[in-house]
Amino acid sequence: MDKILTLGIETSCDETAAAVLCGGRELLSNIISTQIPLHQKFGGVVPEIASRKHIVNIMPVIDEAITKAGVELKNINQIAVTKGPGLAGALLVGLSAAKSLAYALQIPLIGVNHLEGHIFANFLSAPELEPPFLSLVVSGGHTALIKMTGYNDFELLGQSRDDAAGEAFDKIARVMGLPYPGGPEIDKLAKLGDPNAITFPHPKVTGYDFSFSGLKSAVLNFLNTAQMKNETINAADVAASFQKTVVDTLAEKTLAAAEEFKLDKIVLAGGVAANSALEKTLRTACQRRGLKFFYPTKILCTDNAAMIACRGFYQSLEKKFADLTLNAVPNLGL
Repeated sequence: MDKILTLGIETSCDETAAAVLCGGRELLSNIISTQIPLHQKFGGVVPEIASRKHIVNIMPVIDEAITKAGVELKNINQIAVTKGPGLAGALLVGLSAAKSLAYALQIPLIGVNHLEGHIFANFLSAPELEPPFLSLVVSGGHTALIKMTGYNDFELLGQSRDDAAGEAFDKIARVMGLPYPGGPEIDKLAKLGDPNAITFPHPKVTGYDFSFSGLKSAVLNFLNTAQMKNETINAADVAASFQKTVVDTLAEKTLAAAEEFKLDKIVLAGGVAANSALEKTLRTACQRRGLKFFYPTKILCTDNAAMIACRGFYQSLEKKFADLTLNAVPNLGL
C-alpha cells in the first residue's frame, strides 16, 4: 500500500499546482505556478482571469510534476483533486483535468476538501506526526479549530462567524495601500512597529468560534478618524497592533481548546500559518506548556497540491473515492 503513487491537483484560487506523492508521506514532486503578479494590479484575485490562467497552466504543471517525480503517467495509481472550497471556475479547471486523466488511465478519483488538505500538509513536514491533535486552520477565507482523532475523523470545534483572519489581513492591507497579497505585507510592516502602540478591541465571541469583522471595523475607524483630523499615523504601529490582536485571539482560543480536550499536540495550518508572529506566539506558548507544536514549511503553508495528494491518500485507505460526476463545491465547509 505504501508504494501507491498519488497525483494531486490544486486549482482552488490563483495557484495552479500538481504533485506526486509516494505512499502517504514521501513527496516526489511539488510544482506550483502562481498568478500573484497577474492579479497584483487589481489588488486581489479576479476569478475570471484566474480560471483562464488555470486553463493555460494546468497540463504543463501536471507534466512537470510527473517528470520531476521521475515516473510516467501510466505509473500513477490514483488522482486526488480539490473539489472545494474555492472559486467555482478555478475549481472546475482542476476537476476537469483530474476526471479526464482518471477516465483515460482507468484509475480511482478522489475529491478533496481544500481545508482538510491544509491540515495534512503537516504530515509531509513532520513524518512523526500522528493523530490525535488539535489543528488551527487559518486561511484567506476560513478560520477554524479542528479536533482530529484519526486520519479521517474530524470534529469542528469552532469557525469564522464572519470575516476570517486572512480576510481581515487583506482588507486592512488594502486600505493602508499595501500591495496584494496583503497578509505578508502586514507581517513585514509589523516587524518595524510597536505591537502595544494602539489598543484595538479583542473579538468577544463565546466558545471556539471566531469573528474579526469588529476588529476590522475598529482599525478602519482609527484610520479614517486620523485622516479626517489630518493626523499623521505610524503605519508600522497600526500593522503591528492589529496583527498582535489577531494573533493573540487565535492563540488564546487554541490553547484553551487544547487544555479542555487534553490534547498535547497543536498543529498550525493554512495560508496565514506563514505569518511569522502567529507561528512564534504559538510555538513559544506551546513550549511553556509542554505541548508539541507542528508547523508546515513555508511552501506547504500556501495553496499546493502536495497537501491534496496527502489528504487523498488517507481517504483512499478507507475507499473514499468519487465517480466522474464529481463537481465543484465552492462553499464547501469542514
